[in-house]
Amino acid sequence: MRKWTAFGAIAIAFPIMCGLARAAPANFLYTSSGDLEKLRTVLKQPDIDGVQIVYTWRSLEPGKGRYDFSAIERDLAAADALGKKLFIQIQDRFFSIDARNVPDYLLSEPQYGGGLAAQIDNPGEGKPVGHGWVAMQWKPAVRERYQALLKALAEKFDGRVFGVNLPETAVDIDEKHDKTGFSCDAYFDAEMQNLRAARDVFTKSHVVQYVNFWPCEWDNDHDYMGRLFEYAAANRIGLGGPDIVPFHKAQMKNSYPFFHRYKGKLELVAMAVQEPTLTYRNPKTGKRFTKDEFVRFASDYLGVDMIFWSAETPWLKSAGGAHRK
Repeated sequence: MRKWTAFGAIAIAFPIMCGLARAAPANFLYTSSGDLEKLRTVLKQPDIDGVQIVYTWRSLEPGKGRYDFSAIERDLAAADALGKKLFIQIQDRFFSIDARNVPDYLLSEPQYGGGLAAQIDNPGEGKPVGHGWVAMQWKPAVRERYQALLKALAEKFDGRVFGVNLPETAVDIDEKHDKTGFSCDAYFDAEMQNLRAARDVFTKSHVVQYVNFWPCEWDNDHDYMGRLFEYAAANRIGLGGPDIVPFHKAQMKNSYPFFHRYKGKLELVAMAVQEPTLTYRNPKTGKRFTKDEFVRFASDYLGVDMIFWSAETPWLKSAGGAHRK
């Protein structure tokens, strides 16, 4: 039996007894900070249980040790007023060359080594779209500041938000030319330390780590994936990911088989259908995956408890809102 944190009126009731038929995953919206108001009509729909909102590190910490959580407070108040749950994602990596959304001090003060490392991004199906950035979590000084942010957030929102999730594990760093001290082992260790820190400070709200790929790893040949899932199952940590793509070949050599193996053993499985996910096509039909195809794979194979749907998802945009297929 999965253990669910229940804190007053915001607890979700899922049928989680082992051996019982699994209900369809709960539906959450997925959006960015500042966009909730225009989604209010969709959020009101009775089959939408809540919203996951992405907040950049820079927006939450405009100055060193000076935090601004007003955006979360506004979004939480809006969700509470509608009887919906709020899941927050604390973003330390970005998928545009112009997005360097970490605090200025990380970019300028020498102990942080520049704060960000460049990475190549190839979302969805198609050619790479350019490079983005990832915070240098493998540098202890950077990691210390990120964990300080998590602690400050927990002091304000633990038990008030339904959950917090850390961004996806996938990064693409050019190791041959890297001068930041990056290594795959150092990166894995840093992400695990951040996850432990999040679990330590968020004792009431759910903690979810997004996992899709680990750098340098294929088919668990470094046991990064295996160690993460084992740790999560033993420490009340949920797992998830940014992409539900039924039986996608690359994912089937990385996180998907572990989700399948750990069905019923994780506190929470929360995965997303984001904008790039919507570009994938079912190889059998040649058409883009339907809502039913996403949900069936998520529930039956991955054991997903909740899906974070992009507001661009056709069934949400169609006439009639969330009640249309």
